[in-house]
Amino acid sequence: MAVTQRLELRQSQSLVMTPQLRQAIQLLQYSSLELNAFVDQQLAENPLLERDEAPDGEAEPREAEGAGAEASGDDFGDGEPVPDSLDQLASGEFSEDSNRPLDSEPAYDDNSPSEGESSIDWGRRGAGGQDGEGGERSIEEAADETPDLRSHLLQQMPVEISAPAERMIAAYLIDQVDPSGYLTVDMAALAEQLGLPEERLEALRLRLQCLEPTGVFARDLAECLALQLKERNRFDPCMAALLDNLALLAEGKLAQLRALCQVDDDDFAEMLGEIRALDPKPGLQFDLPPAEAIIPDVLMRARPDGSWLIELNPDAMPRLLVNRGYYAAVVSRCRDRAERNYLTEQLGAASWLVKSLHQRATTIIKVASDIVRQQEEFFRKGVAHMRPLTLRDVAEEVSLHESTVSRVTANKFIATPRGIFELKYFFSTAVGGDGEDAHAAESIRHRIRSLIEAETADRVLSDDALVKQLRQEGIAVARRTVAKYRETMRIPSSVERRRLKAARGGDLGATAPNP
Repeated sequence: MAVTQRLELRQSQSLVMTPQLRQAIQLLQYSSLELNAFVDQQLAENPLLERDEAPDGEAEPREAEGAGAEASGDDFGDGEPVPDSLDQLASGEFSEDSNRPLDSEPAYDDNSPSEGESSIDWGRRGAGGQDGEGGERSIEEAADETPDLRSHLLQQMPVEISAPAERMIAAYLIDQVDPSGYLTVDMAALAEQLGLPEERLEALRLRLQCLEPTGVFARDLAECLALQLKERNRFDPCMAALLDNLALLAEGKLAQLRALCQVDDDDFAEMLGEIRALDPKPGLQFDLPPAEAIIPDVLMRARPDGSWLIELNPDAMPRLLVNRGYYAAVVSRCRDRAERNYLTEQLGAASWLVKSLHQRATTIIKVASDIVRQQEEFFRKGVAHMRPLTLRDVAEEVSLHESTVSRVTANKFIATPRGIFELKYFFSTAVGGDGEDAHAAESIRHRIRSLIEAETADRVLSDDALVKQLRQEGIAVARRTVAKYRETMRIPSSVERRRLKAARGGDLGATAPNP
């Protein structure tokens, strides 16, 4: 068979991920923090993009009334059509011609607003705190002024240590304290490094234990708790025996531990109460990282007539403008084709970004509205009434692909009368029946937790007893399912719960310190 070369023409269809489509998909799965960071980057790179700084009241937020309502957005910006979904973008039913001839661009006056200016107008700019000079400090600014553990110790150290040389050594020891307040470095190696006798360094460490908070500069948990007990004048031989055997306390071997302490049941219960009142990591009260507030993407509240009002959070949705006036002024001064092409590309990128942000907002409100509609019982009666829900259920209702719904619900939060929840929270598999008899896995976990919290010291439910109780309530689950849900909620087994309840008089709220 002879090998020859020839030319052939073939036709085929394929889905091409254009850079614009890839950007739209990325925007859809971004959280609010990631979205704002991306928008800030685009504002720095694209001279035709700017934030919409319209005063409050000039723009009304897009909202969806009732369950299942959709944010309106048939026309957008300069009158160009907007795709209904990313699925429509991917299928090619919508196309954006960002490379229109320059001659087709209308002329704009530099000093007047552009009539065809594209903008996102679904939210008002939030006003958080006071701006300008002389305003009150924000909570974040006040939190930043809280001293860390090192600064707190350095402020106290000169009161206890007077000699300049010892102050330098003490400052070095303070630098070695870990965030929990412990000094776990090798003292022999540290003494050799500083050229000091180890006894002198150890004596200085003991002097620094007088600093607040009580328990710092301890070598281990037992010493840390002993320092706090000595301050309360509650450190005696019985308590010392308890601290020497903290491993037995963590393992729940309370009878053996009580025998070692040589006390009766009442004294032993009192000793355990005193241990629970101590702070096993005293340094963390200074070096705890500030909690980041969750900014919900969707706001939900009840109307007077009992229906739900669902709207986008304006503080989580950046509003952008395409400055076509600036484009018209600059394009006429271009010196060559390369500059004109650059401006055209930036104009197309800016227009596409604004449309993608609008489409992201429309898709989020559409999916969130359907979730609220399908989980109506949850919002009115609680988690016990959550119904099974899958991505496919929502995708079929809002005419989107499952992958699109998955991206929409990832890292997105909704503020409801019952609290702030991630949209993913409302998706739960069906367990314990078929059809209408099925129950959401989250509602079953909630019921298991409720049954265990209602236990008494003389009536602790085993996994088999939990299965029997759930079956009486119409929830058919297997024992292994109950055990799995209990373990995911970090609830001990019935044997461990019975032992802990007997030792604590039925109180499971406190846990023994972990050595």
